[in-house]
Amino acid sequence: MAAITMYELPGCPYCAKVRSKLDELELEYETIEVPRSHGERTEVEEVSGQTGVPVITDEDNGVDGMHESDDIVEYLEETYA
Repeated sequence: MAAITMYELPGCPYCAKVRSKLDELELEYETIEVPRSHGERTEVEEVSGQTGVPVITDEDNGVDGMHESDDIVEYLEETYA
């Protein structure tokens, strides 16, 4: 099982940005597709405290519910590049 989990919504450009970085760095990750309705995004809300995506968790580095695509990309570059 991958240490990194990404919560995403298909068609989300911010999610695509994070996915591209994960792929570029050749990282293994699991994806969880969230519902379109923010009111139904209980799983991602429990993890991150908010309902927006993308959100990642990284068990190996103690990251629980990081959001904001720019912050995630910066984290991935600093940690795995």
